[in-house]
Amino acid sequence: MKIPRRIVSNLGRTAVSAATFLVFFVPFWWMALTALKSKAETLKFPPAFWVSQPHWENFSVAFNAFPFLRFLGNSLITAGAILLCQVITVIPAAYAFARFSFRGKRLLFSLTLASVMIPPQLIFLPVFILMSRLGLINHYASLVLPSAASAFGIFMLSQTFRQVPEEILEAARLDKASELGIILRIMIPIARPTITALGLLTFISTWNDYFWPLVLTTNDTIRTLPLGVASLRLLESGISIPYQTVMAGNLMLIFPIIFIFIIAQKRIITAFTYMGEK
Repeated sequence: MKIPRRIVSNLGRTAVSAATFLVFFVPFWWMALTALKSKAETLKFPPAFWVSQPHWENFSVAFNAFPFLRFLGNSLITAGAILLCQVITVIPAAYAFARFSFRGKRLLFSLTLASVMIPPQLIFLPVFILMSRLGLINHYASLVLPSAASAFGIFMLSQTFRQVPEEILEAARLDKASELGIILRIMIPIARPTITALGLLTFISTWNDYFWPLVLTTNDTIRTLPLGVASLRLLESGISIPYQTVMAGNLMLIFPIIFIFIIAQKRIITAFTYMGEK
């Protein structure tokens, strides 16, 4: 008996979706499980996929192991400042690339996109020297300025701005609207899903950033939460790592991101769908 092609296709999509779900869910489940285990249970082999008795004190140990609230505040300030800077820089740049024609436009846009391929590890030394000469090491500015603009954001938003009919802009100009007025009253409302998705992606990447805070800080004054969580590995001497405490710290680190993503996942999907439409 021949199985209809549609059923085979549906089964294939279901299998791929289930495999993708497991790839993303199992590590999170293991992290949450380890955060509730005792030290002996984390070192047990073969590992157990359940917890006989939850050890909630792992979270209090992680919370008190470093200035958690200070690091949390630093992460919020840094992520919020970077988000604000990118809104100020990305929207006008994307509007210019999408709606204006000028000499060197293609070259500048190509260079902007090429910058996405440059890893931060390649440019951290000149950035560190520049920040050091400006006296900005251990200041919020050193964490904000390297990420104050986003080439990916410019590309993403310019694709949305290109979808706006030219007739709408011409009508606004006939009503003597300035370019800034067009951006504020027409472009931003239309591109709100994309801007929201871009803001969330920026906040998530900044919140999880470990490299730049590690390079541009030398003390705990402005260090962010990922650095504090990483320091949990040094709580015990010897070769043993307190995995249960590290996982508890990581769970506290990612909880705000999961909460924000659950709330705004529809806007992210809408933004990418709209950006891909021709």
